Amino acid sequence: MSDDEIQEIKEMIGTPEQIRNIGIVAHIDHGKTTLTDNLLARAGMISDQLAGEQLFMDYDDQEQERGITIYSANVSMVHEYEGDEVLINLIDTPGHVDFGGDVTRAMRAVDGALVVVDAVDGVMPQTETVLRQALKERVKPILFINKVDRLITELQLTDKEMQQRFQEIIAEVNGLIKDMMPEEIDKDWTVSVNDGTVAFGSALLNWAISKPFMEETGITFQDIVDHVSDDRNEELGEKAPLHEVVLDMVVNHLPNPQKAQDYRIPSIWNGDVDSDIGRSMENCKHEGEFAGVVTNVESDKHAGTICTVRMFSGQIDEGQEIYGIGSKSTQRAQKVGIYSGPRKLPIDEVPAGNIAALTGVDYNTGETIVGTETRIEPFEKIEHVFEPVVTKSIEPKKTSDLPDLIEALRDRAKEDNTIKVSIDEETGETLVSGLGELHIEAKVERYLQEQGIDIQVSEPIVVYRESIRGESEEFMGKSPNRHNKFWLSVETVSEEAYDKIMSGEVPTGKVRDKDEQEVKEELTEAGVDKETAQNVHNVYQGNLFVDDTRGVKHLNEIMELIVNAFQNICDEGPLANEPTAKLMVRLHDADIHEDPAHRGPAQVIPAVREAITRGMIDADATLLEPKQIIQISTPPDKMGSAMNEVNNRRGEVLDMEEGDRQTKIKSKLPVAEMFGFEADLKSATAGKGYHNLMNQVFEPMPGNLQNETILEIRKRKGMKEAIPGEDIEE
Repeated sequence: MSDDEIQEIKEMIGTPEQIRNIGIVAHIDHGKTTLTDNLLARAGMISDQLAGEQLFMDYDDQEQERGITIYSANVSMVHEYEGDEVLINLIDTPGHVDFGGDVTRAMRAVDGALVVVDAVDGVMPQTETVLRQALKERVKPILFINKVDRLITELQLTDKEMQQRFQEIIAEVNGLIKDMMPEEIDKDWTVSVNDGTVAFGSALLNWAISKPFMEETGITFQDIVDHVSDDRNEELGEKAPLHEVVLDMVVNHLPNPQKAQDYRIPSIWNGDVDSDIGRSMENCKHEGEFAGVVTNVESDKHAGTICTVRMFSGQIDEGQEIYGIGSKSTQRAQKVGIYSGPRKLPIDEVPAGNIAALTGVDYNTGETIVGTETRIEPFEKIEHVFEPVVTKSIEPKKTSDLPDLIEALRDRAKEDNTIKVSIDEETGETLVSGLGELHIEAKVERYLQEQGIDIQVSEPIVVYRESIRGESEEFMGKSPNRHNKFWLSVETVSEEAYDKIMSGEVPTGKVRDKDEQEVKEELTEAGVDKETAQNVHNVYQGNLFVDDTRGVKHLNEIMELIVNAFQNICDEGPLANEPTAKLMVRLHDADIHEDPAHRGPAQVIPAVREAITRGMIDADATLLEPKQIIQISTPPDKMGSAMNEVNNRRGEVLDMEEGDRQTKIKSKLPVAEMFGFEADLKSATAGKGYHNLMNQVFEPMPGNLQNETILEIRKRKGMKEAIPGEDIEE
């Protein structure tokens, strides 16, 4: 990028109307990074010859080796539209489901999403996932149907048949948008050929069309078929240049930050939108107080930690001190800049509406940052649609490397909030949980090796959940000094209420005055009775704590300790110290000593834990195993072999759709049985079968496996090897 272009960007970042913040999202191998390459080439940032091959945005060595995007990458480019210059801040995101957390974080930073769909494959499971992620963050989608040349060269479709294929894809995308569109967004975000929110083309061959462009130039679908059939793609690229069609669609149909923040801020920020800072963020004011969110963190061996920040209000200057709401720490932004793939272009200040690179600040992903004199409610937590379900024990080969290992793992968890790191206090093991085997291998194991740390890694361990099948009686928990008593019971959270909690519709944490009504309404809508919904005191990891007491003396003074005990159980259930799910704990009554010295943590927490534990055993405590709902695609003649792979792994076939070229098998398999599944499926289908994750659920284990699994987990964790419940007093 030349000095003139950098100067041009510096002049444009202060005008929100001339800015578009967009993410490119898609299923794996549908062509996102190739599309980005060619857009950058026409913006003059890389050579035309290397576009589609250089993979400019896949600048990590591992991404080049694997041929997939692992990390989100940012770049800024300038596009001329109807005589005006527009600054496009673009994030290229991964398509593999194991790296979906990067997509979730990128969606907080952008206002619009360019959804890419392969014309032959059509809408795939990850297409649905990325659309859900975008709409949850109130990010408006538009559609690019890619690899259209394959419809002509491989499937030999006519122009009419090709248009029919487009209509099918558009209808499926719109069905997803309608189903997942947030109720409070009173807008029609479905895509349409007629209004120009859909384009078609080939990112690799560098051409694209849309209805507005066809009307302007006279190009027809038959012209497209003729050019591609005659291998005149280069000529077509000159007549219908990819960058012009796609970026015109971006500028014309995706919102600028000023428009987007007006409806995004009330949805993603917990504070008062009528306050000064609230109005400043809604209006994207540069002169307002500084406020932003860290959407990504990366470690640079030369520059240190670099935070990607979406700026919502005010501006950030080089050398400015900023304050992290969650970490309660003040740090200085040593350098301020914008992104250009692997490069950071230094700029003196970055105002609201932009995506900034801050060097020298060390905050976690999702942190709300403000000026040192400002204090605001934090932004909504950035939560991925799937939970970590695979764990590995990672240990250094040399004991002297342990401190470096722990520090490196904390860096990884700080950068990627779908990576969970914990140390088992019983065994001293360092446990790393992720979305899948590849997630841990690519983002953790490879990173540690690059840091020069020799490690030994265990076989994958499945992360289970503990829950209950029924409802318990009231149980009393007595403090060790016998001066405090608590009466509690447990029951299950309904599936509908659990889904609302996990999707973020029900605010998590302590229920405060400001969100009490929202919690009550959402839970009541999910079938929870009004009184229970009114009494919910804490929402934690899919579990509810309900305070049904009336007029108990000193309760408010120790309520935090009671909730701590509840959360302790949620983190480590009684069966195997696995996290709990779908657990509702009710506090019915309490008898509390009036002297604070006799009701401290050492007295309250064990008493409450005891009552909850006894309640769970009484309510038929059970182990839930994670299962993945997947879609297997295979040639029809290999369907039987693919189904055998499912059946041999305790799997269940849910649905099947047969086609001339491909059979799609919707299946549900336990995660514990899926290690090595991809390789075995390839082998069984002569390399032609593959699978994609559609959803993730937790279900009770079969009775014949449950006790065996519990004992295995307890043994691995160094716990007492006995089925819980046998040693609990009646």
